[in-house]
Amino acid sequence: MMKRGVLCEEEKEAKKQKLLDQIGDGHLPYLSPKDDTFYDLWRTCYSKLTLLQAKHINADLHHTVQNAFLSLLDNGCLFQDLVRLKGKDILTPVSRILIGRPGYTYKYLNTRLFAVPWINDELNTQYCTRNLLDTYKAFSDLNKFLYSQTVNELQKLRKAHKNDCFQHFDYKEQVKSDKRPCTLNNENKELHSLEPFNVTLINYMDPRDMPCLKEEPYFGMGKMAVSWHHDENLVEQSTVAVYNFSYQESAHDINGDDKDPATWNVGLKIAWDIETPGLCIPLNTGDCYLMLDDLNKTHQHCVIAGCQPRFSSTHRVAESSRDTFQYIKSQCNSALQNLHMDPDTGAAALKSLEPRVLGQTEEIHNEVEFEWLRQFWFQGKRYNKCTTFWKEAMTELENHWKQMETMIGYQG
Repeated sequence: MMKRGVLCEEEKEAKKQKLLDQIGDGHLPYLSPKDDTFYDLWRTCYSKLTLLQAKHINADLHHTVQNAFLSLLDNGCLFQDLVRLKGKDILTPVSRILIGRPGYTYKYLNTRLFAVPWINDELNTQYCTRNLLDTYKAFSDLNKFLYSQTVNELQKLRKAHKNDCFQHFDYKEQVKSDKRPCTLNNENKELHSLEPFNVTLINYMDPRDMPCLKEEPYFGMGKMAVSWHHDENLVEQSTVAVYNFSYQESAHDINGDDKDPATWNVGLKIAWDIETPGLCIPLNTGDCYLMLDDLNKTHQHCVIAGCQPRFSSTHRVAESSRDTFQYIKSQCNSALQNLHMDPDTGAAALKSLEPRVLGQTEEIHNEVEFEWLRQFWFQGKRYNKCTTFWKEAMTELENHWKQMETMIGYQG
């Protein structure tokens, strides 16, 4: 699997500054549902965005998932991350936890998150309480639902592409029914084959605890809880699916007067483009949106803060070639193949002194230490209150690291 190519921080800043210079003191236009041409813009420029309205999703699933969000909050399982941005270490205003396949991790801003395993019948994972076990199962069930919806939506896109048929749905009627926009941008290429979501990133944002939110700089959409970005470290052209849950009404208005200040919105724009208007879509509790196929690559999105606290569950296909426990464990096993233990005396010796083999051992030794052990003992150990999985896994990795440390000592 391949990572989507991402710009370095310097390139991002240069492009952002160029865009701001082109805009000057004004703002670019954007459309929301109150605008007459909103649905036409959605259909023509944002056709790979699908909104699944809450009323078309099973009520039992809503109940289970929303209780699971609150359970994570009540049990202290949502954490702020210390990340490095623009050369500075900052604490994220968003609290989060990663849940997913056993042994999976996800990196963003040079910080590795360790997924609390969702329910796996083949794995005897220990959770702190029965309540939390039910919580992780809820997100596993949500993951299956969003995957099935994604399959349906991509099938519609493939059909439209195959037939070269760009059907013009009535988008205003679509929002009132369970019809979904299934148009496809005019591209002569095959859609990426679908892979199941392997992790979900749970986010919690309370605007009352985020007093320094920045104004959205390009369109004037309001105050941003999450600034413009592409989701990082995902499988090329994979879909991102998001469940939205906001609650606890508040009278505190942190947005402008042109839309309901209580409502959270997702903003979309074509990356680094000043010709096409942006799109600002209100999100009601229980709504889901799917960024299908390559939308996450060609477009950027942001989150405009409402007044209530908000949870989201962002399901994604994380790039996993080097970011799973299974991977790093296999690396350790490869390095330790060069270690011979005398069965009688227990004495250790290297099987080969070939420079290539010794160099590989040192590379793996460093990878285990800097990419895994240091990351975990710095921030990952907080997950011990959620599950024993990573404590046991890291104990195993630490033992391998100690063996490789000995091997490197033999080289001297």
